Amino acid sequence: MTSSNGTINSAKANQQPHLRVIPLGGLHEIGKNTCVFEYGDDIMLVDAGLAFPSDGMHGVNVVMPDTSYLRENQKRIRGMIVTHGHEDHIGGIAHHLKNFNIPVIHGPRLALAMLTGKMEEAGVMDRTILQTVAPRDVVKVGQHFSVEFIRNTHSMADSFSLAITTPVGTVIFTGDFKFDHTPVDGEYFDMARLAHYGEQGVLCLFSDSTNSEVPGFCPPERSVFPCLDRHISQAEGRVIITTFASSIHRVSMILELALKNGRKVGLLGRSMLNVIAKARELGYMQAPDDLFVPIKQIRDLPDRETLLLMTGSQGEPLAALSRISRCEHPQVQVKSTDTIIFSASPIPGNTISVVNTIDRLMMLGAKVVYGKGEGIHVSGHGFQEDQKLMLALTKPKYFVPVHGEHRMLVCHSKTAQSLGVPADNILIIDNGDVVELTPDSIRKGDPVKAGIELLDASRNGIVDARVLKERQQLAEDGVITLLAVISTDGVMAAPPRANLRGVVTTADPRKLSSWAEREIGWVLENRWGQLCRNTGGSAPDVDWVGVQREVEVGLQRRLRRELQVEPLIICVVQPAPAGTPAYKGRADAEPDTRPAPRGGRDGGGRRDVVRDSSGRAPLPQRQLATVGAPAAAGAAPAPGVAAVPAVASPAVAAPVVSAPVVKAAPVEDIEPEPAGRIRRRRSAAAE
Repeated sequence: MTSSNGTINSAKANQQPHLRVIPLGGLHEIGKNTCVFEYGDDIMLVDAGLAFPSDGMHGVNVVMPDTSYLRENQKRIRGMIVTHGHEDHIGGIAHHLKNFNIPVIHGPRLALAMLTGKMEEAGVMDRTILQTVAPRDVVKVGQHFSVEFIRNTHSMADSFSLAITTPVGTVIFTGDFKFDHTPVDGEYFDMARLAHYGEQGVLCLFSDSTNSEVPGFCPPERSVFPCLDRHISQAEGRVIITTFASSIHRVSMILELALKNGRKVGLLGRSMLNVIAKARELGYMQAPDDLFVPIKQIRDLPDRETLLLMTGSQGEPLAALSRISRCEHPQVQVKSTDTIIFSASPIPGNTISVVNTIDRLMMLGAKVVYGKGEGIHVSGHGFQEDQKLMLALTKPKYFVPVHGEHRMLVCHSKTAQSLGVPADNILIIDNGDVVELTPDSIRKGDPVKAGIELLDASRNGIVDARVLKERQQLAEDGVITLLAVISTDGVMAAPPRANLRGVVTTADPRKLSSWAEREIGWVLENRWGQLCRNTGGSAPDVDWVGVQREVEVGLQRRLRRELQVEPLIICVVQPAPAGTPAYKGRADAEPDTRPAPRGGRDGGGRRDVVRDSSGRAPLPQRQLATVGAPAAAGAAPAPGVAAVPAVASPAVAAPVVSAPVVKAAPVEDIEPEPAGRIRRRRSAAAE
């Protein structure tokens, strides 16, 4: 036996062959459900979904799980099982197929029909084989996995739970479910098969935890029909309804009500159009062709005979209803006689976007119907009593709650304990944790790499951590660009120029200029020997990217310490030929008392220094100018170097010089400090 912290009481388990179950997404979160089953040399995937970005993920359109583990072990992947067609279960498959092959994907007819369109768009149809399944079908994946598809009920048609037979025992993987005894499509939950496996013996149950905090049974989908009917029949003008496009049952009821109330239907939103087309083609949705009217023509119908069905229930910025609320949609504008119905509840993390959309629609004069009290939405995930029924039918030896945030997993584990599952037989895990199962034990193994991959709007470009951090810096603290003209022998040939965009600071411009000058001076004084290498040619080999990064990191630390801001800093270096005269800085420049590092990679120490006319502090022999300082008399620019005119008023930031430049170095994590900068902190007070 084991405890919930993963310790094991039986040493024999280490020696026995074991099943490894590794969730890469869907734990401590809502969305991107992805799970790996592994035994011997066989790997089987169950679902591969996506999630919505949070508010701080600027420019990110889709969040995917990190699949590094699968890319490293792709030769062992034998196939994938799809439980149903929601985006948080199939939305990542087309993207993953660009990175590794999946030999075969088994899944419901509707889910694979929706997946086909995504794969064709991504150009990966040749990377796998799609095999449709029916209720109680059994498929073999690799040498060690046999999977039976058990019909369940959910907010989407054609949804399944899984009975996975492995060498160590049977695992029940519920997928998303609730027990709906009056399903809209007449397809009932196959509880008999669950009970059959429960009688034979279930080693472990992996069960959906989304609504584990809600007591009672989840209401059936059909319960929203009379409430929707009331609002549609009482509406005096147009009816606009938004819901999840993939909620086939809900959409079917809305179309039925439109027909009943004599309203023609206009569809808005790409996913709504695609899902309804696929569902009608496959027979999951019944509606006459003349019920639908193109959106450009439906404007000619009386408002009392119009119903618009669209995406945007989650406040997505580019969805149809969101654009309408901002008066940006080319075909539809809100009228004061409109009744707008939100037949969906916000996914955690989307609440602010949804309420903002509702506010904008109300300010435009529309009547907006939303909220639990209206009876226009029910969940597709079971409540506590549904979860108890699942546990009672399957009678698992071990239990792992999945698909939910941490508090949901904890609450679900307490429900399992109330039905007799010992606490020592329950594991609460996170993405990347490894559940190791034998016939007599359950424990946590060594975790694998897990995390997120962020995709931009094209769903092709990966937004890595560095890019995301830069976007956050731009949004929160703005950007400073810095231009420095430096000769190949380490001389500042012109005053540095700075430009601020979106930076709020109380610092005097001369102070900021002085800081920029001193950071560049420190780099040239103490790092030039490491960044410049004489290769015996006509010109030395200078690591200009290294110069830029050193200046950026140093100035960023200075601003964080002095002003408590962290703007994105981009230093652009314009090289000048060797022998260019040094630019003489102001005589009243701040003293720089920082000690130089004792040696470096090149073994060099501090260079010779001279004092300025005031004799106050040692300055680098190659002195630098301050931003906006007037040029020294008689100093002329070297050939090939653009002359930089003086700025009349130091209170006005000079523009960045337009000249050929070396590409700026990316701003990386700023925690590691180069040698010598630690001592700068100790002397900060003196600066």
